[in-house]
Amino acid sequence: MFLRIISYITQRAIWSWEGFSHVLTTERSIYQWVFANVVSMIAAFSLPLSVAERSLIIMGGIMIIAMECMNTAIERVVDDISEDKRDRAKQAKDTASAAVAISAIAVSYTHLRAHETEADLV
Repeated sequence: MFLRIISYITQRAIWSWEGFSHVLTTERSIYQWVFANVVSMIAAFSLPLSVAERSLIIMGGIMIIAMECMNTAIERVVDDISEDKRDRAKQAKDTASAAVAISAIAVSYTHLRAHETEADLV
């Protein structure tokens, strides 16, 4: 039973890495998010932030990369159904892209506010 669980976890990790590798090799936009994450992580560890603030910044960046992976998955499924130009296909792709953009806005806002204190807000 234990070996089956380990095998199950290992297989899912392999599939996840294959998916992420696909995004890395086919999507140019992922590199802007990886770059932004590297800069954010350097800043998070260079600035005098609490563990919670630092964790929030890092988690937000990882979530944007996850959203970009979902965007890529949606694009692949839509393209697999048909390469024809269709209104609903465009809507699906645009909506997935909007999810990435909205996530980036939310994370950017959090980055800007992460180190504020109550005294800064008055």
